[in-house]
Amino acid sequence: MRGCGNAGGNVIDMTGFIAENRFRSLIEVEAYWEGLRVGCDLPRRADIDPRGIENALEYAFVLERIAPGLARLRIAGIHLNDLMGMEVRGMPISAMLPPCERAGFSRTLEAVMSTPAVARLTLSAETGIGKPPLEGRMLLLPLLSDMGEITRVLGCFETVGQLGRAPRRFNVAQTDLRSLPDLEPVEGMKASPVSRQPEAGFAEAPRRFERPRSGERPGYLRLVKNDD
Repeated sequence: MRGCGNAGGNVIDMTGFIAENRFRSLIEVEAYWEGLRVGCDLPRRADIDPRGIENALEYAFVLERIAPGLARLRIAGIHLNDLMGMEVRGMPISAMLPPCERAGFSRTLEAVMSTPAVARLTLSAETGIGKPPLEGRMLLLPLLSDMGEITRVLGCFETVGQLGRAPRRFNVAQTDLRSLPDLEPVEGMKASPVSRQPEAGFAEAPRRFERPRSGERPGYLRLVKNDD
């Protein structure tokens, strides 16, 4: 089994990066996020409307920061469930990587929320019996919480190749990190180590993972808005 070829990846400037046509969902999610930016400010979690990324929903996810460099999947598209062979909502996103890759990924995740920055990761799945080569791209985009803190991340994880036998875990081949120096300082724009209170609208009870019936599109990513 192949594993941990490049722990943490190479962090390089993302300027001038040309998106690959094979990963169209990443392009759609990033374009949507950029469209939500008002001037130089970051979008808020409440601004995210699943209808704006309808064609990318199965690959999209929302993270919640629970500690420095650690975030759990608050909402996850069905593709992430298929990769792990289970319901991933509530799990740390780092569970999709082998242990030797998690420290480097943690630094990247923390940079996304504390710098803030946009991260694009090139990944390759571990291979073995029933696990053919599988290439992936992950996009991490910072979001403001309702309290004005950067404790949320809008993400997208798309793969190319046969899924094979789950779970599939991924090594990081490269990390492209682009800081956002054009952001205007605003009151409360900072990374908060832990969200102390659950947010109405995103708090959902855990559900057992069930594969959808043929022709049925699951509603794993949806918006429930509370104007209180």
